[in-house]
Amino acid sequence: MAKVNPPKLTRKSLPPEVRLSVKASQDKKAEDIVVLDLRDVSTFTDFFVIVTGNSTRQNTAIHESIKQELKKSRLMPIGVEGRDLAEWILIDYGSFIVHVFSKHARGYYSLEKLWGDAPRLSFAGH
Repeated sequence: MAKVNPPKLTRKSLPPEVRLSVKASQDKKAEDIVVLDLRDVSTFTDFFVIVTGNSTRQNTAIHESIKQELKKSRLMPIGVEGRDLAEWILIDYGSFIVHVFSKHARGYYSLEKLWGDAPRLSFAGH
């Protein structure tokens, strides 16, 4: 059977829950928001949402905002890691994973380079 190509990556083509996580991040002033489309390069998830906060307190607020907004749509994370130190909070929703990074951790782990083949969307400002 022929492989069906996913639709072109645009803000409108993103699943609603991914758009909601971006909006919830923006509401808490997250920076450098990027969505990576992993549908053609990964088997474990479809999208990464990668955001940066300026402090562990802001990272925690971004995480809480995302969780609350998605809970309104009856979506609960499969797992959350990194809340204690809040340098890198990973929120796994199955079909997409949100990464809330400090600037240092984002540079160190460099997920955008690691997944360099993935199409990406950047969200600057609102």
